[in-house]
Amino acid sequence: MQKTGLSIAVIGAGIGGLTAALALARQGHAITLIERRTGFSEVGAGLQLSPNASRILIKLGLGPALRRAASEPQRVVVRAIRTGKTIGQVALGSFMHERFEAPYWVVHRADLQTILLDAVRSEPAIRLVMGRTVEEVEDGPQRARLTWISAGGMRESIEADMIVGADGVWSKVRQALGDGKPPAFRGYIAWRATFERKAAPAELAGDETGLWLGPQGHVVHYPIAGGRLVNVVAIEKSPTPVEGWAAPGNRDELLKHYASATPALRTLLSQPQEWLRWSLFDHPAARLADGRIALLGDAAHPVLPFLAQGAALAVEEAATLAFLLGQGGQDIPQILASYEKQRLARATRVQNEARRNGRLYHAGNLMGFGRNQVMRHLGPEGMTRRYDWLYGFRTPE
Repeated sequence: MQKTGLSIAVIGAGIGGLTAALALARQGHAITLIERRTGFSEVGAGLQLSPNASRILIKLGLGPALRRAASEPQRVVVRAIRTGKTIGQVALGSFMHERFEAPYWVVHRADLQTILLDAVRSEPAIRLVMGRTVEEVEDGPQRARLTWISAGGMRESIEADMIVGADGVWSKVRQALGDGKPPAFRGYIAWRATFERKAAPAELAGDETGLWLGPQGHVVHYPIAGGRLVNVVAIEKSPTPVEGWAAPGNRDELLKHYASATPALRTLLSQPQEWLRWSLFDHPAARLADGRIALLGDAAHPVLPFLAQGAALAVEEAATLAFLLGQGGQDIPQILASYEKQRLARATRVQNEARRNGRLYHAGNLMGFGRNQVMRHLGPEGMTRRYDWLYGFRTPE
């Protein structure tokens, strides 16, 4: 650990920003965590914490709280949307523990946020500043500077040894690094909802993740909130995006889109009374750091959700930053250059694999036949071993 702690400003208190603040504070640094929102809401979809992320969160001391809040599916069952026929399976549960020494959890985003927020608020080295919109970020030879505007309209500037941008897909910090190109809409709209697990069809209410594939979209569902709720996400191909991150969705429209689905899936999709929609964007990973400014998670590389790695990448990068800063012996620009070098190829690979999964999930007859044959040939454990490179990630000890 460095003998003298740094002053670090973290912009954005989402999953990545909260994890970064916590990991960096545990290394002895003084953190200012800046969030645009004036409060934390309880809405949000579920998310998946594969072993490359759960391992890090457990090391940060969050394991007991996560075990209470999360669910641990035993498998992914892959089915055809139209026929309901099982295409293949992916081994989770005990096989994940044995192979990667960490669980594959699914959790409500609000529950994970609350667990991280409680840990952050217990750290005296972290100052959480709410209701501040960052307007400018500037690098400097000795210090970096950021300027924010409060909810009341007051303008204030602070300096720090380093700035971490965890401010999401439309990151202002990414623009400060010279990447002004906006993320690209990739032709998908995601519908999300949660409902009481007891209302799910019996054959779809087990401790497993359901993945339904078809040429016009796909559906994912799994239990969250300690198993009390089911989180469901339905993907619709669309030439045009919807506005915002939580546009209301009409259930009848979704059911019309999935009119040819097998009855069990249509029953599941009919359960939620309220649906929210958001458009899926990504942006090629180009820069993760420059000078005294670093990016992580969606701020650095928005990724499609078809590999379930958006949150996991942000958690990995928070841990990598904390580890590198804890080594000492280098100046900050050198440390962040090393951080970028370590992370850029991995982030790019995840982005490419997520795009590839999107094509495979929505494959037509010929490609879909080949996909199905590969799944059956590999079997559940073989399907998991395909991602050794992903789930086996560890920060150096």
